[in-house]
Amino acid sequence: MYMQTVLCISSTAYGNDSKKFKGDIRSPGIPSRVIHMRKLPDDINEAEVISLGLSFGKVTNLLMLKGKNQAFVEMNTEDAAQAMVSYYASVTPVIRNHPIFLQYSNHQELKTDNSPNQVRAQAALQAVNVLQTGGMPMAGVDASAGMSGASPVLRVIVENLFYPVTLDVLHQIFSKFGAVLKIITFTKNNQFQALLQYSDGLTAQHTKLSLDGQNIYNACCTLRINFSKLTSLNVKYNNDKSRDYTRPDLPTGDSHPSIDHQAMAAAFGPPGIISANPYAGAHAFPPLAPPLTLDMVSNSCCSLPILNLCEGVYGDVMRVKILFNKKENALIQMSDGTQAQLAMSHLNGQRLHGTALRVTLSKHTNVQLPREGLEDQGLTKDYSNSPLHRFKKPGSKNYSNIFPPSATLHLSNIPPSVVEDDLKMLFASSGAMVKAFKFFQKDRKMALVQMDSVEEAIESLIKFHNHDLGENHHLRVSFSKSTI
Repeated sequence: MYMQTVLCISSTAYGNDSKKFKGDIRSPGIPSRVIHMRKLPDDINEAEVISLGLSFGKVTNLLMLKGKNQAFVEMNTEDAAQAMVSYYASVTPVIRNHPIFLQYSNHQELKTDNSPNQVRAQAALQAVNVLQTGGMPMAGVDASAGMSGASPVLRVIVENLFYPVTLDVLHQIFSKFGAVLKIITFTKNNQFQALLQYSDGLTAQHTKLSLDGQNIYNACCTLRINFSKLTSLNVKYNNDKSRDYTRPDLPTGDSHPSIDHQAMAAAFGPPGIISANPYAGAHAFPPLAPPLTLDMVSNSCCSLPILNLCEGVYGDVMRVKILFNKKENALIQMSDGTQAQLAMSHLNGQRLHGTALRVTLSKHTNVQLPREGLEDQGLTKDYSNSPLHRFKKPGSKNYSNIFPPSATLHLSNIPPSVVEDDLKMLFASSGAMVKAFKFFQKDRKMALVQMDSVEEAIESLIKFHNHDLGENHHLRVSFSKSTI
């Protein structure tokens, strides 16, 4: 147990009938390791209170005042407490439709007694520490204390799906709270949904409390999370729709994971099981804000024109830097984190000139320009003032035309003087095979061109996006969801 000696607060003194407790009056600007929580639900348990602090550091002590709908949580450092209070000042935590209010306590440390309530709180704390460190619980301590039998499998629905959300994006988000064992994604009732399994119910509950109602990106892609009635997922294939991270030997299958109807019914229960939360979803949460910069590796080439692969499809490129000693590596700075995430999720693993691209979010938040007077052999380019940027306006309609790489390319900004043969010859000039071509019937400024493979389409987009067609027309090339 975590017993402190500076301050004595007896949980029995703050019983349900106590007239003495008046709350924790304090200037909210004075930091403390102890955080005072108010307006908790009547049925809240210790694990739920502890979960609110787990993302920010170790919770070292807990005092529950259930009769007052309040609690005190002690963090291991003042920095952890400050991070917690600062975060929840902008994103109000919500438990069962109850907004929770937090402030610094006027207590610097907690000293607790051995009352039954406090023994239960300490058991919950010890169980959390065991699960976080992977150890074994002490004798007599239930490692599921306070969990109320929560399933380790979560049901996730992504509402207001303005930007694409992939299995890898979900894994990146949910792995911040514990090791994700399995994920199955699918579309049901025109909604992108997923089943996601942790090793234990405590981690699942912590994740649900932290993420339910939050946005993956600003003002969109809202997560609605509930517990599944399943206790384990049966994943048959490792591909872009399903993944068992404990079984890397599974086949890729046909990208259509199989889950039987009985399992579906058990997982989802009756329609409308997740209710709207009026307090959640107002902010995107900090753990999901991706860096602006991509680390791109290609064993075959990594020249500056590769920026077309990002800018033509997934956002506006601000700067590009090819590494001096590793010219197959480049840093690409997008205009915002959403665009960096989109480029990474769609381009990582795609083949270019016979080898696979490796695209990851960089630890660098931006690309540094060379100091004045220093020459970097032209390896760094600044495109921040480019007139070709297409995603400057927030919520630009261009976002609705973002698709994964495909063999069919969408062409736009075609001048009237350019005919079909001109464009077919242009795309064949690099040695690629043009399988089909079609102008849009109602708008001849646009056309579809189908290449022989996705790899050829990627290479053609890199080569011909922004190609000068004359008459002040630069060709716009992006991937299409259509085929000819």
